[in-house]
Amino acid sequence: MRLAGKVALVTGSARGIGKGIALRFAAEGARVGILDLEAEACQAAVAEIEAAGGTALAAPADISDAGQVEAAAGMLRDHFGLITVLVNNAAVMPVGAIHETSLADFDRLLAVNLRGTYLVCQAVIPGMIEAGGGSIIHIASVTGIIGLPRLAAYSMTKGALIALARAMSTDYAARGIRSNSVSPGTIDSPMLHEFVAWQSDPEGLLRQYDAMHPLGRVGTIADVANVCLFLASDEAGFVTGANYTVDGGISVKGEQPQD
Repeated sequence: MRLAGKVALVTGSARGIGKGIALRFAAEGARVGILDLEAEACQAAVAEIEAAGGTALAAPADISDAGQVEAAAGMLRDHFGLITVLVNNAAVMPVGAIHETSLADFDRLLAVNLRGTYLVCQAVIPGMIEAGGGSIIHIASVTGIIGLPRLAAYSMTKGALIALARAMSTDYAARGIRSNSVSPGTIDSPMLHEFVAWQSDPEGLLRQYDAMHPLGRVGTIADVANVCLFLASDEAGFVTGANYTVDGGISVKGEQPQD
């Protein structure tokens, strides 16, 4: 029970990587807020956590809306107490080079991936200061470190989150708040399958992804959740301002898929 007594808020946690993180946190004793866009999906994730013996609360919200974010964070505080772990995971991923990315998609990307992160941090950090500390984990991506085709705008936002984690670590260290980023590589998740569905040979691309990783496979949601668990726990009490790549070595090898 490495997170016993902690209250965690995970954005984008009704499915995929966010849901995997929320499930793992709950299994380790945290009381978890499920924040996602669709209320029904949030309730389903809560039901899954409760069926496994954990404790969770649905807090549906559009993180690009300041009022909805504050209401969701306030509801979680009222039910469980001060939030001491925050995982900024919610994201959208339009596919295309810059000239192929519409202004509407670009604006939504900034609204969710960056403005949303900003709003959730603003809503949660005062409570962490009151609690005497906490852990903030930004889910970035190796696309913020290396170039991958047709993900330019998305990569821009993920590189920004890596920089944000470093900057926040200097602002809040004296308050006992740690800020780190986690950069997954290719992870077997709904977002991956949505991305490859846009390509000319989805199955062939998935085989390429397996082959190009030095460890010989794409990652799992559990691989990411394990690192987040460490960063959320007191075991990472001297870790701040760091970026953890969870990518099977792809950012070191540097090979890219071709489609």
